[in-house]
Amino acid sequence: MNYTANHADDGITRIIGIVMTSCGAAALFIAGSSYAMAESGIASVYAYSSSKTASGERANPAALTAAHRTLRFGTHVRVTNKRNGRSVTVRINDRGPFVRGRVIDVTPAGARALGFSGLAPVKLELAQN
Repeated sequence: MNYTANHADDGITRIIGIVMTSCGAAALFIAGSSYAMAESGIASVYAYSSSKTASGERANPAALTAAHRTLRFGTHVRVTNKRNGRSVTVRINDRGPFVRGRVIDVTPAGARALGFSGLAPVKLELAQN
């Protein structure tokens, strides 16, 4: 059973639905405004060389770009380091990370702006483009 209603009267698409889970219990989900997206996990550093990204552009270690598994290429994401509160806006131009528990791969420039090298706990929020 699927029920979907789109409400765009305020310019923000909201999807409200009821989905039957595999065990037969109903789950209610609300996928709302693009401003409400938030994800937490581990960030890692990648793109030390200028190899090609999944979007077709060359990786630039000095640029504020990142890899995410599902966000569209060109999406701007606000990444906040939970340890020190520093944040930076990066543009998604690649796919990854492909390690369990990691939510985003940032370039060395992004990691420097966030104040970490290696791994860091982060919060992701969609930024207004």
